[in-house]
Formats: sequence, structure tokens, C-alpha cells
Amino acid sequence: MKILHIFKSEPDETTKILVDIVSNGKETTFFDLFKDDTDYDELIDLIFEHDKVITWW
Repeated sequence: MKILHIFKSEPDETTKILVDIVSNGKETTFFDLFKDDTDYDELIDLIFEHDKVITWW
């Protein structure tokens, strides 16, 4: 299973722990919305390439 994690803000330690738990043994990709050079076309492609998408605030 492929999981895409989308971060609206920089993850804190608790979020990083939760991401590790959810992602255990799965193929994962991370996408940062909080960076200035966000490529929304890439994000759309990634969403369709993954089985599960999780957004983190």
C-alpha cells in the first residue's frame, strides 16, 4: 500500500511519531504544503498515484 502524507505545517514531534506508526511497513511519500515553492500539479499527480492520502495540519 502506498501512503501520501500531506503536511500543511511543519510536523512537530507528536505528528512525526503518528506518521511513523501509520506508515509502518508501507511505501510512503511526503508532500509539504507549507513551503514557498509548492507544485500543485505534482500534488495532484501524487494523490492519484497513492492508495491512501492523509493530511496533517
